[in-house]
Amino acid sequence: MTDSLILYPALYLLIPVAYLIGSIPFGLLIGKRMGIDLRASGSKNIGATNVLRTAGRIPALLTLLGDSLKGAIPLLIFRAVLGKTASGAELWEGVIGLTVVIGHVFPVFLSFKGGKGVATGFGVLAVYSPVPAAVVLLIWISIAALTRYSSLAAISAVLSLPFIYLLSGGSFAKISFGILLAILIVLKHKENIKKLINGTESRIGAKVP
Repeated sequence: MTDSLILYPALYLLIPVAYLIGSIPFGLLIGKRMGIDLRASGSKNIGATNVLRTAGRIPALLTLLGDSLKGAIPLLIFRAVLGKTASGAELWEGVIGLTVVIGHVFPVFLSFKGGKGVATGFGVLAVYSPVPAAVVLLIWISIAALTRYSSLAAISAVLSLPFIYLLSGGSFAKISFGILLAILIVLKHKENIKKLINGTESRIGAKVP
């Protein structure tokens, strides 16, 4: 497919679908299966890190997988239906990717109070830009291993993304995507940033009541 995507009504349907997919609260659903309400436990976040603290490794792994897959699926649908060679495909993939992350961060099913978008953002990135995704993952792993702060690792990794695109000659669409994703995720970590500064941030694996 080589013509402009703006003429395809399926594209405009995919944007709200991406938001709804992003809104699926895997962590909350998995926690409830184990008798835990994540919104009242630990850090009260519905992401994999809080699942790890409150429910253990297997539920956390399932949450991580679910949140990552829901980031990847809308972009895979886009490519299956509309292709990736049409004019403006990178821009629209970026829009769809940001939309699914927004769905996770502001889910309609939870009164717009969701997670922080890290795993879902990585799922998007793994399809959108596999090589930068690998670099971002390496940065996250390195900082998490050194500090055991998931929040610091996530903030550092996502802030590196626009620079990775710049250094690798990424398009304007991809650089813009990187900047907007970084802003969204860093803003969702503002409480974690305060705790990091105050020395009260919980480390990976630490049990929180």
